[in-house]
Amino acid sequence: MAGETGPDADTAEPRVLGERLTGWILVVGGLVGALAAFVLTVEKIALLKNPAYVPSCSINPILSCGSIMSTGQAEVFGFPNPLIGLATFPVVAVTGVAVLARLQLPRWWWLGLQAGALFGVAFVHWLFFQSLYRIGALCPYCMVVWVVMIVLFSYTTLYNLQEGRLPAPRRITGAALRVHSTIPTLWLLTFAALIGVQFWSYWRTLI
Repeated sequence: MAGETGPDADTAEPRVLGERLTGWILVVGGLVGALAAFVLTVEKIALLKNPAYVPSCSINPILSCGSIMSTGQAEVFGFPNPLIGLATFPVVAVTGVAVLARLQLPRWWWLGLQAGALFGVAFVHWLFFQSLYRIGALCPYCMVVWVVMIVLFSYTTLYNLQEGRLPAPRRITGAALRVHSTIPTLWLLTFAALIGVQFWSYWRTLI
């Protein structure tokens, strides 16, 4: 973080991502992700109690949480997927608070956060593929988690690169930092384009 020094400190890339920006991204992302996971857990419990229950996020044939919650993909590890978010997103939010408070978190903590973000974004891509090409439905609350996870992974990775916790050529790191907001934006636009193409036959009926 800001207080870190080393033999290459004088030649390091400029700190494009400060504690304030990074901290707020982690806080907001962690809280939004936790809220979405909580709502999904509540909806899942309601569906278990009453199989005829229609989740609040089941809006039409495409935007339908109920269609997804009843599949095996919704319980990949033997329990509802949202429980993973309930356990991990608060950790992200707390990390953000620590960054805003300028606490010096150890390197192992950041590497652990990086590993968790990598797992999360990989899992999100698997769920994205399953939703579009296997189940044929989208869960609005799940999509909120997708957005949050992509943003969190992007900025966690960029911040760790900037602070020298991840090995990468300085030229690549500097270039990525200069367009830091472009990376998750293009990523999410790609997701949106794939969703638009896959369900275009339905979307055009709404025009």
